[in-house]
Amino acid sequence: MSAVSALYRVDLTEAMLQEPPSLEFGQLASSVSFELSKTLKADPIHVARGICERIDPARFELIERVEPAGSGYVNFHLDFKKAANEILTDAVSERELYGLELTKEPKRIVVEHTSANPSGPLHLGHARNTILGDTLARLLRARGHKVQTRFYVDDVGKQVAMLAYGYSLLARPKPVGKPDQALGLLYACVNCAVQIETLKAEISHLGGTGDPENRGPDLKKELDDWTLVARELESIDSALFHMTLEAVQSRAESMKEVEHLVMQYEKGDKKTREVVRTVVDLSLEGVQQTLKEMGITFDEWDWESELVWSGEVQESMKKLSSTPFAILDGASITLDVDAIARSYGLDKTLGFAEGYELPKLTLVRSDGTTLYVARDIAYSIRKFLNADTVINVIGSEQRLAQLQLKLALYALGAKQVAENLVHYAYGIVELPGVKMSKRRARYISLDEIISQAVSRVQEKISTRGDSLSEEERAQIGRTVGLAAIRYAMLSTSSTKTITFTWDRVLSLERNSAPFINYAYTRTRGILAKAGEVQEEPDFAVLTDPLEHFLIMQIGKFPTIFAEAADNLKPEQVAAYANMLAEKFHEYYERVNVLRADTPALRAARLMLVRALRVVLANATHVLGIELTEKM
Repeated sequence: MSAVSALYRVDLTEAMLQEPPSLEFGQLASSVSFELSKTLKADPIHVARGICERIDPARFELIERVEPAGSGYVNFHLDFKKAANEILTDAVSERELYGLELTKEPKRIVVEHTSANPSGPLHLGHARNTILGDTLARLLRARGHKVQTRFYVDDVGKQVAMLAYGYSLLARPKPVGKPDQALGLLYACVNCAVQIETLKAEISHLGGTGDPENRGPDLKKELDDWTLVARELESIDSALFHMTLEAVQSRAESMKEVEHLVMQYEKGDKKTREVVRTVVDLSLEGVQQTLKEMGITFDEWDWESELVWSGEVQESMKKLSSTPFAILDGASITLDVDAIARSYGLDKTLGFAEGYELPKLTLVRSDGTTLYVARDIAYSIRKFLNADTVINVIGSEQRLAQLQLKLALYALGAKQVAENLVHYAYGIVELPGVKMSKRRARYISLDEIISQAVSRVQEKISTRGDSLSEEERAQIGRTVGLAAIRYAMLSTSSTKTITFTWDRVLSLERNSAPFINYAYTRTRGILAKAGEVQEEPDFAVLTDPLEHFLIMQIGKFPTIFAEAADNLKPEQVAAYANMLAEKFHEYYERVNVLRADTPALRAARLMLVRALRVVLANATHVLGIELTEKM
């Protein structure tokens, strides 16, 4: 719009370009006339006509004509012959590089994701974190950034201590089957047994004191709940549950022993370190098997305990203790994060509601053990040693904790760290009829989801009666099944809840990885039948509205990709790939490519199919979705 600014001698700060609602109005429309009309005191349509009269389309390589429209829009119509030649030729010649525009400002970026507590297997909820984190890393690398992925091994705290406690009580049993799954069940059993015995002891104690605070009914209700959990665990593995229960009952105060384990592990006690590291290593062995199946790797595995033992956590706590925001009570350290926000003027930046006060944040307990946020502070500083930006892929329910973490970093004087720390929040994944809880072994493991996806795809393939070999069926089942899970986690905005249903995930008729893959295999079928093309394409004969639409969409891919990477929105690429597949399916059913009226039209249509195949492959590749040649 610089030419328009010069012509009318007004300062226009925005191009005000948009896509019209229909291709009949052109490919781009400008509302600049409405802005100019205010300055010129003229009707917008008269301004639009004046602009169109002064624009010579011959000066622009890809513009065929410029027309006024409606109440004052300026519509630009593309020269599709030239545009098709340029867009389709670029896509076909650049192949796997097409559309992957490199940033002019590459950064060093850390993406921390998954970081599941190592007390059991990855489950369906973790899948979203894992897939989102891996996809962000892929997008950012393709954009030209130097990306490092990190898994934070959360081995400090009660959950891992509870698992290690049960593992020791049962004389360190060798896991049967996949180790993370076996240990996940053991954790649920020991946790349930400890909770039951602890509640029984509390209720018994209250019975002897007269229960002055009337806590008895609540404790009995909680005990009833855990008794139901015990029955569920019995139904899964009766022998393991009763063996665990008997072992816990043989101890006087199991919960206190677990808490002692937490304290001893933080102190680095040699015996405690050995048992905790043994059980965590076993669990991670199973987790890594699942990640390998999904094609996901990490550059670094960071242990939470090592941040404590190295003194990094203590150093951060020492510095925070000396700030005016720290509230000290013996060994306990609490942070007044609300005071930090107001001191730095962040209450206005963060948009706090009138009268809202952030809750205080306890970092160190009275017994000297740290809470996870205290360790996260030290970990954030470590991650920034070789990074410009850090992205934490963490559930939406951790918004407050992530905000408190940032404010603690401000208090430490680490303003740059705080400002470049990104909380990439995501919503939960729901499975109809299943209320998930890892502590109670109520979850669907990611291994189960993968297995079901693969078997369901193979079952669909087997009903078709084609000539695929068993090896091909297995490979297609695995590839399409994994792609289906991945796409299901990426196709919805990260902040929204996902309801995971197989009908949607494996659909061949709408918004799914199999739906996109089917379009890709159709392009292969067309090109395989076409053989070598001798004729030169005549892009002027590509006049079908769907052809024009597809050409425009192929040309948009570089912009779609760049915006998705820059704004951390992989769902934009997923939606784009689905839309492209949908329109190609429509084109496939309506237009005969191989039996076109003339050789030149056939060649042009085949060029369009080749370009579309390239874009489908590139769009899904940056999402980590693998496509199969056959389905």
